Amino acid sequence: MTDPIKLDIMSDPICPWCYIGKAHLDRALADHPDHPFAIEWHPFQLNPDMPAGGMDRRTYLETKFGGKEAAVRAYAPVVEHAQAAGLKIDFEGMKRTPNTMDAHRLIHWAGIEGRQTAAVSALFHAYFVEARDIGDAEVLADIADAIEMDASVVTRLLASDADLADIAARDAHSREMGITSVPTFIVAGKHAVPGAQPPELWAKVIAELAKQT
Repeated sequence: MTDPIKLDIMSDPICPWCYIGKAHLDRALADHPDHPFAIEWHPFQLNPDMPAGGMDRRTYLETKFGGKEAAVRAYAPVVEHAQAAGLKIDFEGMKRTPNTMDAHRLIHWAGIEGRQTAAVSALFHAYFVEARDIGDAEVLADIADAIEMDASVVTRLLASDADLADIAARDAHSREMGITSVPTFIVAGKHAVPGAQPPELWAKVIAELAKQT
């Protein structure tokens, strides 16, 4: 039995490339059940200046990309890659772009209970498949309940400022390291793998790591 190798993942639960990247990684890990990775998810807000209550999604996209047509063009590759990965994204159903600070807090608390990847998966599903507002405390409490966390405790924590400073500091640390986009995967604390890489790349990484042990 080889020692686990840390795989740190900088991600945001409203990032479609993070959703696609996780699906690719999941497929590679399923194909290589003896993989060495110990995975930890880290906060990186795509929109750190987003109002606490989020904003209308259409307004957000048209402001970010300079109009409806430009937004459609920008998202065309996302749709193509999501379909190729067998993923559903309900863009039509999404009405708001949330602030993800509280979602990142939930991922952090889930990690304490050994449910971090379950939380990430549930947040991606809630946002991209069910088009739910994952900036809403009730939605987050419901997600917590679905992954066997105590929803009442999560509700109380969300109503406080618990771990807000910690999440912000970890996000800032990633940016100070030079990370400007997500997903970014860091293998063994030193090798950065940016972007939604295909399962074949992860298979090669796993094979290379196996040779080194």
